[in-house]
Amino acid sequence: MHAEIVPWLSLVGIGEDGVSGLSPSARAALEGAQLIAGSTRTLALLPPHLHARSVKWPSPMMEFVDEMLARERGRAIVVLASGDPMFFGIGGSIARRIAAAEFVVHPQLSSFALACARLGWPHEETLALSVVSRSPDRLRAALFEGRRIIVLCEDGTSPAKLATLLVDAGFGRTTMTVFEALGGPHERRIDGAAASWRHARVGDLNLVALTVAAPNVAIEERLGCVPGLPDDAFVHDGALTKRDVRAIVLARLAPRPGELLWDVGAGSGSIAIEWMRAHPTCRAFAFERDATRAARIAANARTLGVPDLRVIGSAAPAAFAACERPQAIFIGGGVSAPGVLDAALAVLGSSGRLVANAVTLEAERVLLDAQATHGGELVRIAIDRAGPVGTMQAWRPALPLVQWIVHR
Repeated sequence: MHAEIVPWLSLVGIGEDGVSGLSPSARAALEGAQLIAGSTRTLALLPPHLHARSVKWPSPMMEFVDEMLARERGRAIVVLASGDPMFFGIGGSIARRIAAAEFVVHPQLSSFALACARLGWPHEETLALSVVSRSPDRLRAALFEGRRIIVLCEDGTSPAKLATLLVDAGFGRTTMTVFEALGGPHERRIDGAAASWRHARVGDLNLVALTVAAPNVAIEERLGCVPGLPDDAFVHDGALTKRDVRAIVLARLAPRPGELLWDVGAGSGSIAIEWMRAHPTCRAFAFERDATRAARIAANARTLGVPDLRVIGSAAPAAFAACERPQAIFIGGGVSAPGVLDAALAVLGSSGRLVANAVTLEAERVLLDAQATHGGELVRIAIDRAGPVGTMQAWRPALPLVQWIVHR
């Protein structure tokens, strides 16, 4: 029989009201602790009579957390966190490092819950985002008229930075509400619009609630939340999977939460970017050896709200070896380059899916041979668009495209 695992680590969420707001079980964990770790602010909320040794989080923090979990394992340890430790907090990092049976969570009301209560916003209708140790550009993918968003902030300069971002993205009319020190005696609320925000700095412990206003662009220029963004949403030099084909490609790639895509010969990065916009946990590597295009991909990713897109500036297939294995691969450029398609198939192994496009006859031949060897589906895509011919209109065909789809 296996010995029962006894919890030795307590994650205690503490609010601005200090120990008075803690549950009896959380207080008992503090009283019995041998070591209490937390930030300067959370440690200052504790009473002086506790006997445990206290440790302040250093920066960077996670390396110290790993050392602490290894060195102090089995001792009675309390980790202090603001509000709910499992909501964008230290709890998630610890849960990825030790088994759930080894720790107990004593949550306090999260700042998100408190903000929703102050504003009268239902939780299920409100999006939560964090810019703590994350790029604020993540907000751009969430900007849709009427949406309610609560952003957990890095420090006192974050609201002003978010206001600038909203104006830059065309959402300057968005209403901003900043809450400082929620739930404590020094709680403060500041309201305003992004375009007229004048507070360069607020209290470091803050969050921002946004009611997204209509953008200052024409209706037809607004971005949607499904694949097939307008071509002019991307800065490009012509190396772009066009809108209609892009929507077909993404439908075939079928992004799923948590999956990783390789976009090989990424050009402007449109496939990788739209893959990541499909779900917040989708990830992508964009392979583009041209340095100018690689920089352009990174800029497009920031503008379209997926700044975590990883751009690989080395040539395929040599660059594949050092990269994490994906669940899906798209090859939009370089299908006919020696070794690229074979290497991509080898990476997929016995599971995954691959979509490859070909416009030239040479690339089409590669896909025909691949389908004959590996199976899969071949599709020919032809798109015509109406255009002027004198005073009338006629159909103007784009170059036909052959697409190979294979599932392993």
